[in-house]
Amino acid sequence: MRKTPHRSTGTSTRRSPRTRLAATAALVAAAAMITAALPSASASARDDGTEGSARPAAAAPDRGSLPAKLSPAQRKSLIQRAEKATDRTAGRLGLGAKEKLRVRDVTKDADGTVHTRYERTYAGLPVLGGDLVVHTSKSGAVESVTRARKAKLKVSDLSADVSKATAEKQAVAAAKKEGSTKTEADSVRKVVWAAKGTPTLAYETVVSGFQHDDTPSELHVVTDAQSGEKLFEYEGVHTGTGNTRYSGTVTLGTSQSGSSYTLTDAERGNHRTYNLNRGSSGTGTLFSGSDDVWGDGTTSNLETAGADAHYGAALTWDYYKNVHGRNGLRNDGVAPYSRVHYGNAYVNAFWQDACFCMTYGDGSGNANPLTSIDVAAHEMTHGLTSVTAGLNYSGESGGLNEATSDIFAAAVEFAAGNASDVGDYLVGEKIDINGDGTPLRYMDKPSKDGSSRDYWSSTLGNVDVHYSSGPANHWFYLASEGSGAKVVNGVSYDSPTYDGLPVTPIGRAAAEKIWFRALTTYMTSTTNYAAARTATLQAAADLYGLGSVTYNNTANAWAAINVGARILDGVTVIPPGSQYSLVGQAVTLDVQASSTNAGALSYAATGLPDGLSIDAATGRVSGTPTTAASYSPTVTVTDATGETGTASWTWRVDEEGNQSVFENTADYQIPDNSTVESPINVNRAGAASNPLTVDVNIVHTWRGDLVIDLVAPDGTEYRLKNSSSSDSADNVIATYTVNASSETAAGVWKLRVQDVASLDTGYINSWKLTF
Repeated sequence: MRKTPHRSTGTSTRRSPRTRLAATAALVAAAAMITAALPSASASARDDGTEGSARPAAAAPDRGSLPAKLSPAQRKSLIQRAEKATDRTAGRLGLGAKEKLRVRDVTKDADGTVHTRYERTYAGLPVLGGDLVVHTSKSGAVESVTRARKAKLKVSDLSADVSKATAEKQAVAAAKKEGSTKTEADSVRKVVWAAKGTPTLAYETVVSGFQHDDTPSELHVVTDAQSGEKLFEYEGVHTGTGNTRYSGTVTLGTSQSGSSYTLTDAERGNHRTYNLNRGSSGTGTLFSGSDDVWGDGTTSNLETAGADAHYGAALTWDYYKNVHGRNGLRNDGVAPYSRVHYGNAYVNAFWQDACFCMTYGDGSGNANPLTSIDVAAHEMTHGLTSVTAGLNYSGESGGLNEATSDIFAAAVEFAAGNASDVGDYLVGEKIDINGDGTPLRYMDKPSKDGSSRDYWSSTLGNVDVHYSSGPANHWFYLASEGSGAKVVNGVSYDSPTYDGLPVTPIGRAAAEKIWFRALTTYMTSTTNYAAARTATLQAAADLYGLGSVTYNNTANAWAAINVGARILDGVTVIPPGSQYSLVGQAVTLDVQASSTNAGALSYAATGLPDGLSIDAATGRVSGTPTTAASYSPTVTVTDATGETGTASWTWRVDEEGNQSVFENTADYQIPDNSTVESPINVNRAGAASNPLTVDVNIVHTWRGDLVIDLVAPDGTEYRLKNSSSSDSADNVIATYTVNASSETAAGVWKLRVQDVASLDTGYINSWKLTF
């Protein structure tokens, strides 16, 4: 019988999770689990791994950087297209003959920019730490590449001196120390280890089982295939209407089949919630009932924890979809599933890639299930990190992994607007895992938990990932709320800074969007704190503009946790660029400026064309030019502290009917082996000039493929550029001059561009004629 989606109500109270310190450490947090996709170098060199700018940073907000809403079919099509072009992409990136690419994920921006994540292989072997992201414009031109490892891979010896059996023995022994009783590995494979140091042949061995506290185990051990040395070890499982325990009576997404209802949310990727009934394996039993009412708010009713977990997953799904435009963790419209009542008195919760699911214990004495909003969001976010940046669960990247889950757990909690569990910058404040009413972690001052770090230091990568998450959590709080004492939703905070200087907040909404874009677009498996700063600044430039208040204060929040320098330039004014106007025709121009200091800006200008003036409060230049001439205006912007900034540009005003500059800024795509024309209609009387200046801006990889001509209204062609098979540089941004004095100026002039070779494409960005 067909199932139809239903909404049900239920009640429950909610508490927040504790996170685990590490696979081998005592329990300190229940919401910190994730299956790491790849091992990582800890505290690597302060290198962001990005070649070039992931996108030319805009001087103003670039709304094209917002994510495009892709249907599962559209995402699949992008992946298939990328898969067909992997060999070509590898060649364009300069990879070696033995290196191949495998598509992992594809996202797209509103302006058509595509970000494709790849894993690498070398001589057919998976490369651990070889992932990269290729950023391409809407024309298909590669704008930049973000790599976990920059260098071309070269492995001097692919022969193993150590046997698989030796590597397996090492891994089984390591797993035994963590509590596993397995006597053999689940899998052993040859890999290339490239996350740290010189790339080398290695074995990756996986041993399953259980840890000392009954948490499932998927221990990964990387062994040097020549020396037998253990290169790396990480735990693949990491800790971390319904009448709910923590959130009150809420609406749930359920489904009906006949007279029976189940916790199946058909509107959210068919997310299902199962009852393990204190078991520790399998899927469990899907919650079902005849009344579509789930739980009674007490832990004695097993449906209560199911309602909490189901509600938390729904909130997290909605947050990522409504705020960030992501249709499920993998952006494919498919939800993970939840399991509750894991084990007996299990004080933890975790995410596993193997099952693509979240699992929750019932806490000490089975009295406090770890199913609060921020626990669910934390665990589910580990899944998002796993399928995007894949931040390795070790060293600084591991701390960033944990912080990402804390950051979006707070974001989901705020977005939920639930009166029983209001949004805050505390982790685990509801579940009271310590029994003393204290949270697990504090984002405003992480060191208040007794172990987390407030600021970055060179030793940060050596501490447990739940504590090395502190500085990133601190960054998020400072970026969202700023420094100093304040009260948010009834909770008092007092956030210090490393340098003792204040931080002006960018607001929580901006901080969330910046971190999400950085995670999904610019971070890789080996991203450390320095690279995370670079990634968030690129994201801030994309979303809010280079030099904007948001951009500058994003950087200042990083400086406040001892990562990078502050931007103390005071006022930044963006030069408007050359302007062209006609006498008697009204014009407006908005001057863009920002300051790192709070308060209003005031604008003043000198040298404006006659008839124009600037609004002192808004920076808008307006009026009607009265005199033809060439002008050199300068605008001065002053902030509330008296700091100033200036910008100058040129402004040419011509008599009406004597316009000297004509421009076409529309984009014209240049497919392979094709001819494209961009027209300009010139209404200038008399003959064309000598020289006639042609300014060309064409975005195209391997510009040697292009032949460019100027075509006069009568069809006469003026060759501007010939093709050259050896010219591999990108883009044609150039000024040409021709003697067009024999031509009549009036009429349609064309820029004709021919692509004479395969593989590389682009588009005409703009061009103009100056008579």
